[in-house]
Amino acid sequence: MTKAQRWRRYWDRKSPGYDAEMGFWDRRLFGDSREWACGQAAGEVLEVAAGTGLNLPWYPAAVTLTGLDLSEGMLAVARDRARRLGHPVTLCRGSAHELPFADAVFDTVVCTFGLCAIPDPAVAVGEMVRVLRPGGRLILVDHVASSAWPVRCAQWLLELASVPLAGEHFRRRPLKLVEARGLRVERRERFKLGVVERLVARKLS
Repeated sequence: MTKAQRWRRYWDRKSPGYDAEMGFWDRRLFGDSREWACGQAAGEVLEVAAGTGLNLPWYPAAVTLTGLDLSEGMLAVARDRARRLGHPVTLCRGSAHELPFADAVFDTVVCTFGLCAIPDPAVAVGEMVRVLRPGGRLILVDHVASSAWPVRCAQWLLELASVPLAGEHFRRRPLKLVEARGLRVERRERFKLGVVERLVARKLS
């Protein structure tokens, strides 16, 4: 079994209980981050690592939305959510490492709480930038390395188990990957001892 197949099966198994798990963290840690991210999306929008569609209620009605996820189990839940909400969305299975879209076709790319578990976040960010039109916006939210060293130590300990078992990283900094790609960071917020970071960056050309 390849690594990609392993992680796909892992997220398929997680899909039935994913909403309850993330609901806990949304209430305790992430706050209004989904509304913050999706409310700034405009035009042709791609959501990478769309999961079970927890972000769907927060997108403006005027956007044209496409969602991508590695797991068919997650997407099945997302399709049901979209039907119940009456929210038009195109959902497809694919890898964040190789987005199945042409260059420069989206006005906005959104990824919330996904880069922490994508095996190669630098490649994924590169793909997100590739599919953005010049002037388009990349909107990211994730849990990151804390600004407080005792919390960073705890995150390091957590990763000893979480990385091999679930591919979950707690000390990544997507901001650095975005800056390395030459995007202009227009808005950045960090809270909960620096554990949660959210940003909006614009592709200049």
